[in-house]
Amino acid sequence: MTRRNFLAATAAAAATLQAKTLASVGVQLYTVRSIIDAKPMETLKALEEIGYREAEVTLAGIDKIWPSLLRTKLKPVSLHMDTALFTKKQDALGPALDDAKKRGFQYVVCPYIAPADRGGIEVIKKLAETLNRAGEKCRAGGLTLCYHNHAFEFEPAGSKTLLDVLMAETDKRYVGLELDIFWSSVAGVDPVSVLKQYAGRIPLLHLKNKAAGTEKLYKETVPKSAFKEVGDGVIDIPAVLRASGPAGVKHFFVEQDQTPGNPIDSLRKSYEYLSKLKY
Repeated sequence: MTRRNFLAATAAAAATLQAKTLASVGVQLYTVRSIIDAKPMETLKALEEIGYREAEVTLAGIDKIWPSLLRTKLKPVSLHMDTALFTKKQDALGPALDDAKKRGFQYVVCPYIAPADRGGIEVIKKLAETLNRAGEKCRAGGLTLCYHNHAFEFEPAGSKTLLDVLMAETDKRYVGLELDIFWSSVAGVDPVSVLKQYAGRIPLLHLKNKAAGTEKLYKETVPKSAFKEVGDGVIDIPAVLRASGPAGVKHFFVEQDQTPGNPIDSLRKSYEYLSKLKY
């Protein structure tokens, strides 16, 4: 063996020893919205049997699934609440946070800004101000508020993006980011760059993938076929996971907004990929 081959083999062996796997994989229950209300126990047990151990829940319909969720090994970690509670109806936020805390959630998420409520820099600054107030209430209640991105936040705003404005204007003590890697990629932004830029402010990550040839957009009007299981598509998942450690990501949720068939089948495919992946 030449010296060069020896060094290469040694480096490869070291890389193998240092390779990581995800300790725990969570699931965003929005993925199974079409089946969970009718069959909550069957659906949640299927997710448990696949291997998922954490759950991100949506507030809508939570009471229907809650008794079944408590009978599984899925730990409720994060709750997507109604956007209006953070923006237009903060008077009702307190009781909603109390309920979330009692259920054992650690994070609450502002999930979506409707197109009618979007705008340029001044609109985003106003949103940031509103989120700061909401986030302060969340922190006082023992919860962490995160903002979940779509594609429009990556639209250029001068030399920056709207997300840059939002992150600059929100107080890091009160507002974090739940990075959805699919939507950043739709907007033409490598999620790895977002993880590096906002290290320390992204405790939650949505894992999914994107079909090759998907049009670059700053809105959500992508075809259903654009959504892919984590192991398929053009997003470099190992690179995302490698960047997630230094960025301080604490929880990973597989989400697939649209699936070609039974969402359980897609979630199984994504889990099998992630459970074997060494990054």
